[in-house]
Order: sequence, then structure tokens, then C-alpha cells
Amino acid sequence: MDGIKGKVALVTGGSRGIGKAVSRRLAKEGAYVVINYARNSATAEETLEEIVNAGGQAEIRQFDVTDLSSVQTEVDRIIKEKGELHILINNAGITKDTLLVRMKESDFAEVIAVNLFGTFNCTKAVARTMMKQRYGRIVNLTSVSGEMGNAGQSNYAASKSGIIGFTKSTAREMAPRGITVNAVSPGFIVTDITNELPEEVVKDYINRIPMGKSGTTDDIAGVIAFLCSDDASYLTGDVIRVNGGLYT
Repeated sequence: MDGIKGKVALVTGGSRGIGKAVSRRLAKEGAYVVINYARNSATAEETLEEIVNAGGQAEIRQFDVTDLSSVQTEVDRIIKEKGELHILINNAGITKDTLLVRMKESDFAEVIAVNLFGTFNCTKAVARTMMKQRYGRIVNLTSVSGEMGNAGQSNYAASKSGIIGFTKSTAREMAPRGITVNAVSPGFIVTDITNELPEEVVKDYINRIPMGKSGTTDDIAGVIAFLCSDDASYLTGDVIRVNGGLYT
């Protein structure tokens, strides 16, 4: 896709699941990919090795997206070393699912901290540089749960719904400086997490999807690559649903 080759991209939570697929796809399109991870260095190294073996360029960076100071330090370091930062994919996220009556305050706070505050921290850290260079592509990962709700996910849905509002507001702020900000809303996507679900739960989800099947991480990565390309240069403030018709 035109417009990605030669760009520097930061993918938070980029070593596994959707983040891994996005890191691989952007590298395939010619971007230099900085893969953020929080704890699992082995998984990050594996993702890096896959990209390099496929002919791509990447590196890994460990930092906590909930810590604005750490985020800013790492972003500044990337910019100092690479000269610019063109693409930010806010993908890092966690779940702590349980019914509201059983949910601990810490379960709610931790999910909001990573998913919503993490998106805020990383976007704030890159904003001045992107505004100065008058170019940027920011893609935030929301979820079908943030749009339609889901039992047992009041914390997760709240965080992902908040990302939608954050996306629309920052898109308006940054558009005059040539920066696009969009969100991608995945439906039921096969990942390590969904693979751990009971078979009956998976069947119930798929039965509610008009296309009759789950999505893949590559489905999401392809849409994100499009949003980072020149073909999406006039698209901002949107939420792109990739859910097989589950919610329209």
C-alpha cells in the first residue's frame, strides 16, 4: 500500500494477537516497526524474529503504557534515533471479565488504566511530533463490546467505548495538522484469548455472526494497514467495524 514504506510505526501490545498481526503487516508494507510489549520478552523476540526473517525491519521496546513518563521517554528515544514517528497503533489492552456484582474496584481500574489511559498516554506522547511534522496516522483499537455492550465486560466495554469518544475528539483536534485518527472495532477474532474459551461459548458467538464465522487477526491488520496508507488520507474520526455483521 502506498504511503507506508519508509515510515516509522509504533505498535503497542505489538508482540501477540492482533498487535502481532499488525506489526507483521506494517513491516511487510515497508514500515520500520517498533514493537512495544509489557512483560513477555520471549513472545516479543519471536515476533521480531518472524519479521526480520521475512525481510522486514523492526525492533522491540518494553514499557508500560499506563506510565506517561515511561511512554514519553521511549517515544522521545524512538524519535531521536529514527528522526520521525509517523504511525501509532494503540493496541495494548487487557480484560478482567466478570459480572458487575462480582467485579472488584481493581478489576475496573486496571482495565481502564491499560486500555483507555494507555491510549491517551501514547497519543499525547506522539502528538507534538506529529503536529510539527504535519503528518501522522493514529489507529486506536476499540471493540464491538464498546459499541453494543457485553455481559461480564462492563469494565472492558467502558474502556473501549471511551476510546471511541477519544478518537473522535482527537481527530478533530489534529486534522488541521495533517494527522488522521481512526478506530477499528473488531468483533469475534481468533486469538490466544478466544482459543481458551469453552467450545459452547465459541459456538454461541459464531451463531450470532451473520457471516457464520469468526475473524482473524490478519483481517484486522489489513484494515489497519489501509488506514495508515495514502488511500485513507481523507478518512478521520471514523470507527471501522470488522465483525462479520455482528453489529452494524
